[in-house]
Amino acid sequence: MRRLMPGLILLVIFVGGCSVKKIAINKLGDALAGGGTTFSSDDDPDLVRDAIPFSLKLMESLLAENPKHKGLLLAATSGFTQYAVAFIQQEADETEPQDFEASLALKGRARRMYLRARNYGLRGLEIQHPGFEQSLRAQPASAVMVARAAEVPLLYWTAAAWGSAIGISKDDPELIGDLPMVEALIDRALQLNEAFDNGAIHSFLISYEMARQGAAGDPAERARKHFERAMELSGGDQAGPLVSLAEAVSIPNQDRKEFESLMNRALKVDPDKKPEYRLANLVSQRRARWLLGRVEDLILGPGE
Repeated sequence: MRRLMPGLILLVIFVGGCSVKKIAINKLGDALAGGGTTFSSDDDPDLVRDAIPFSLKLMESLLAENPKHKGLLLAATSGFTQYAVAFIQQEADETEPQDFEASLALKGRARRMYLRARNYGLRGLEIQHPGFEQSLRAQPASAVMVARAAEVPLLYWTAAAWGSAIGISKDDPELIGDLPMVEALIDRALQLNEAFDNGAIHSFLISYEMARQGAAGDPAERARKHFERAMELSGGDQAGPLVSLAEAVSIPNQDRKEFESLMNRALKVDPDKKPEYRLANLVSQRRARWLLGRVEDLILGPGE
């Protein structure tokens, strides 16, 4: 017994240490996963842009230790997507007129971020539904039916990441071929909770309806219906749907009057009225100002 005791003590210490470490990782993971409001209410987009990479890499480090932490998987999915949309892709668009090659490099980086986000989202869905990704790729519409209301955030952010990657990959037919998966994810999210995040799903669909294949009716009219619902659910306090409609419908229709009206409405949104929308509104308003400055390039002629 005396000979066995040192080994047993070491075993207890080792197991206890692992347990303490796991608890610490889970606690930190829970804190990071629930910390989105800190960024969303910030009034300095440049500060957030510089801070987010550290937060994202910390999430990845924790996920390496606990690969099935659902909160971290969702946070990584949404975090990488938002970082790429708000900062990398916007910079790519602003850079393009002056330096096309640099813009291409930035778009490539954004695409990699979107795909990384997508992969985390699929991992999150796979935890609850083993074999989900394989089923999704084989039969998208039926595969998503296993998802429940609690999984709407993962459905939404996975679709947003995947759709954004496709949106800047016009030269990648294999990735474009994934559109049915994006459509199945976002349509299931809409079916389960159309009011999610104050109209986020409807905001996504403003743009997506213009690319949807085989749907009945006029794509622009479908987009406008989603716009109206997004504005209703957000109380008119978000600039994002206004910018989305302008880019998805007004520019392709070469409707300068509507375009300028939507941009001016976006710029009149008070970012401080709803702190939870502040950062998103500031980012959307930056894009609105940039788009207004390019109106002569985007819309030809007077546009009655």
